[in-house]
Amino acid sequence: MEDTGTGFKELVGLLEESADDGRSRLVLEAAERHLNPAGTVHGGVLASLVDMAMGDAVRSLTGDSDVPATSQLTVTYLRPGGPGRLEVTAKVRKQGEHLTVCEADVEQEGRALVHALATFAVLHR
Repeated sequence: MEDTGTGFKELVGLLEESADDGRSRLVLEAAERHLNPAGTVHGGVLASLVDMAMGDAVRSLTGDSDVPATSQLTVTYLRPGGPGRLEVTAKVRKQGEHLTVCEADVEQEGRALVHALATFAVLHR
């Protein structure tokens, strides 16, 4: 994985990360530390993954000094995930002057776990 210099992504334990042309992809090997007491992937981990992936997708279309800030995030949990490889894909759907809308999905073994929709405000530094 490329060193992104972002501590949170390292803390979560991403294995792969790529973003280009309004799309992004993240891969995480869900381990014991990512699970809730029921033995399934914690909802907060899944929400963080889709938020990071969508932020990366937005960032792939902005200037280097622009910062995408999540202003709204809706996460729909379709089924529980377990230990193993999680693949997250995100895509910018609509890009306006100040707001950008994205969608993301999390899959495990070809099965959909999460669908998310978010709006990002792009902050210009």
